[in-house]
Amino acid sequence: MATTFKTFLNNDVTTTKTLLHEAIPVTGAIVSGTYGFESGTETNIKNYSHGMFQSVFDYPYLSSSANHIFDISAGYSTGSALSGNVKTRTGATALVQQAKKISMYNQMAQVLMGHDVDGNIQRFDRDGELAGDQKSKMDEVIFINFSRLLVKDEIKKGSFQLKLGTNPDLGRGLQRTVKHLMTIRDTNAQNDFRINSPAGEYGILSASHTAVAGTDNEKQGMRHGGAGSELVVSDKVGLIFYQAGVCVLTASIFSGARSGSVSHYGGLLNQAVSMSLGGQHGIGTGAAGTVSASIDQMLTGSKIQNLANNIRRRIYDISFNNTTELNSTVYFCRANHNEFNYSANPTYLQDSEIVVKDVPADMPVSYVTSVGLYSPDNELMACAKLSEPLRKDPTNELTLRVRLDY
Repeated sequence: MATTFKTFLNNDVTTTKTLLHEAIPVTGAIVSGTYGFESGTETNIKNYSHGMFQSVFDYPYLSSSANHIFDISAGYSTGSALSGNVKTRTGATALVQQAKKISMYNQMAQVLMGHDVDGNIQRFDRDGELAGDQKSKMDEVIFINFSRLLVKDEIKKGSFQLKLGTNPDLGRGLQRTVKHLMTIRDTNAQNDFRINSPAGEYGILSASHTAVAGTDNEKQGMRHGGAGSELVVSDKVGLIFYQAGVCVLTASIFSGARSGSVSHYGGLLNQAVSMSLGGQHGIGTGAAGTVSASIDQMLTGSKIQNLANNIRRRIYDISFNNTTELNSTVYFCRANHNEFNYSANPTYLQDSEIVVKDVPADMPVSYVTSVGLYSPDNELMACAKLSEPLRKDPTNELTLRVRLDY
């Protein structure tokens, strides 16, 4: 127990902040294909009885080594045309899970976008200008909520990238038959991001379309600049919330271009993609036992689970850098020439003489081995150990730097 204490002055204490980044790759093979895909039972995908979202794990979710990667869901607002229309397959007359889809949209919107001055929930907006043109509102969206294990404190701005397969019909091969990719990025978000969200900072997602080199669909590849090339499109297709770890995509990215050209409202494809209302592994008309559907039909006439299956199986890969914020308080512990030259250790003295002195007339000497940080009541709060003892006598001074991370 220490018997001599020294009080820190203002210039003896400072604080620092360090940002640590880790690259996070999520491949489409893990998301859809590695565990039980061929057998029809994907053991790393967990569905719930409430039917509001689907969870994806990196191993079979019943395994003790499984880690949660992300949740996927979808919804639309009461302002969407889909909330008042029936757009399902031929002969269908009922909307499926409409209340849940609207609730999902409202829950996410009020957390991520907040409320306006009248208390109404703000709708998702492509450009972040909440009071802007109503045509920029995203009323039908897909949610990808990343786990805190991957995101840590936040996603690093400008590092997010999501690639989606955009073949009109992926067929049964899925990952093996992807010929065209849509790449979604938060380009230049480190210099251009929004702060008008109760959930923190968020960036605007834009997209480009790539024809994968070496594929046999040259016709569509030429329409996008040639096989293996990339057509950069400035359309705003979603939002990425960095601290919340949530990606919000407009569902219209799967709608196909309107009027034969790229649509300002998010349709990036020359034709709409085909999906399976039943959520079978074979997406679209190329697989037996499935019914081809558009994204609007999926949003209204299919369960969230089936829609999540279709979107998830088009994920080629996801990558971003996470951020861990390491806050530190640094204490400069100063031992002046006339301080701490003696030790309170009982073995320091023998027969009233200092053991470490060879000649009684020599100056006192001690060896510093640890530093204790005490409360105002002299209660030990933290102890720092030195890698080796440091000699201390009246001819030298020591400054020890103690850092507390939190």
